[in-house]
Amino acid sequence: MRPVYMRGQRSRARGRRVAVLLEPGVLEGVARTTIAKLRRAGYITLESVAATPVRELVERTGMGEPTAVKVSHLARMMVDPGFVPAREVLERRKDMMRCTTGSSRLDGILGGGVETGAITELIGEFGSGKTQICMTLSVTAQQPPEEGGLGGRVAVIDTENTFLPERVVQIAESRGIDAEKVLNGLLVARCYNTDHLVILIDSLSRLVEEQRVRLVIVDSMIGHFRGEYIGRENLAPRQQKLGSCLSRLLRLAETSNIAVVVTNQVQATPNVNYGDPNKPTGGHVMGHACTHRVYLRKGKANTRLARVIDSPSLPEVRVRFAITEKGVEDAEEE
Repeated sequence: MRPVYMRGQRSRARGRRVAVLLEPGVLEGVARTTIAKLRRAGYITLESVAATPVRELVERTGMGEPTAVKVSHLARMMVDPGFVPAREVLERRKDMMRCTTGSSRLDGILGGGVETGAITELIGEFGSGKTQICMTLSVTAQQPPEEGGLGGRVAVIDTENTFLPERVVQIAESRGIDAEKVLNGLLVARCYNTDHLVILIDSLSRLVEEQRVRLVIVDSMIGHFRGEYIGRENLAPRQQKLGSCLSRLLRLAETSNIAVVVTNQVQATPNVNYGDPNKPTGGHVMGHACTHRVYLRKGKANTRLARVIDSPSLPEVRVRFAITEKGVEDAEEE
């Protein structure tokens, strides 16, 4: 069979790529019951099927491995062109959108805002502004693209019970935005342990397509892992599970062209005599999975400092921003 590469249709309203829905008859020779199994497991686009490892398809759908291999192969033939000229990759990246954080300076070091098709990681100790940025993004992301938003709903996985709707209302009202509309467009799931986190991440693929979610926030990514996997003997299973969660989030960001923001904690390094003794938790697994890493720390007079510490495209620049009733905004010049 010759490859038939189906490019996702473009939405004229936003100019972005729209995923190809997984429906009976789309994959030649695949039974309706198999399509139903895939959809029940949360795979409702060809892109999500093509990007998922065969072993994961088997585990989540219960289908046999030969069937999963066939389905994966057919989906990949339809949506994956293989090697393409870099010019085409550049054209594809024009579908990428950016969401404002509320601070033009913070947007500046992010290349214009939080981008789609990538994971942006916010790192810092308690009180450094991670959750405040996330709550501000939950408001700004719902605004139309011409106003710096993504024009869709926001899904939040709250692992620390710190994502407060009252604060979201305050941010929206302070910015002159309809708070009731923002709350209706904000989907929040309280997460209680790492197993629950896996379930919620698995459900995101369907949620993104059915509810028009354009931004996914996980606050925080590492919290439950640190509490459940204690001791060096549990480090390997912890990192494997963490890596699996991050891999699924990155695939979702790329295949659905959405923005994913995760927060991360820090751990102290006692033998550091000079400089900041804190470093991000999660080790190399976290570092390699996240596209852009932003380190936050407390400043003076209710300000925070943000610095890009790792990114394939952004320079390591530090800026100061403020946390106010509007959420995140530019700090006053000293």
